Amino acid sequence: IIHDVLPRRTFLRRKSAGANVEHQMIASNIDVAFIMQSCDFNFNLRRLERYLVMVHEGRVTPIILLSKSDLISPEELQALIAEVQDSKIDAAIMPFSSRTGDGLDSLKQSLQPSKTYCLLGSSGVGKTTLINSLLGQEIYETQPVRENDSRGRHTTTRRELTVLDNGALLIDTPGMRELGLIAAGDTIDESFGEIEELARKCRFSDCTHTVERDCAVLGAIERNELSEDRYRSYLKLRKESAFHEMTYVERRRKDKQFGRMINTALKQLNKRKPSST
Repeated sequence: IIHDVLPRRTFLRRKSAGANVEHQMIASNIDVAFIMQSCDFNFNLRRLERYLVMVHEGRVTPIILLSKSDLISPEELQALIAEVQDSKIDAAIMPFSSRTGDGLDSLKQSLQPSKTYCLLGSSGVGKTTLINSLLGQEIYETQPVRENDSRGRHTTTRRELTVLDNGALLIDTPGMRELGLIAAGDTIDESFGEIEELARKCRFSDCTHTVERDCAVLGAIERNELSEDRYRSYLKLRKESAFHEMTYVERRRKDKQFGRMINTALKQLNKRKPSST
């Protein structure tokens, strides 16, 4: 019996897959989101930025997990970590290997009783394998990645919450191949904090950071103080968010107009009905 529904103090959501511009709720009341990328062909800084925007929007604390650290040398692993840090991404980074056990103890110690954690990442990064490692047994089915392109096969097909031995709660989610954003403008600024800080120094308060004179953001790119790739990612996410927000608002407006039309038609129909005697 459901006695009450807890309010959403935090949440994780994305744009529904495909052309439909609606929000799809992933999970709510999450304390920490583990954004997981593996140390192989799956590692993608631009995708990581998208996940961070989604996590920040829901006011969830992000932690970046770099799985399959055994696939690369210690020097290559440090280079990956440095690449994330050099991009000004403000989140803790925890590398580990479910195969060798490296880094698993540190990860286990970070899991606190009664806290809820959510695993986010593409198919094949090792989310389900990690849960089995934390449980100490093969509870959930896993599949190897495809050899021809290193892409993961879908194993997890639904969201599932697991209670660990220490009382921490861990949610596994299906791999996400599409991660669209709706109305995430302010959150994008938060996720790209160094660009937002530069924007305050622009000559014009409504600077678009594209063609304006005395733009602090463009100046930082010219001085090699800001990565051009990160700048382009920032512009792309803002443009995408603004487009989906406009489409979403317009659709809601049309839905309301249609609803009012239906209500008016029903009222007119009721007036025409002969009264019963």
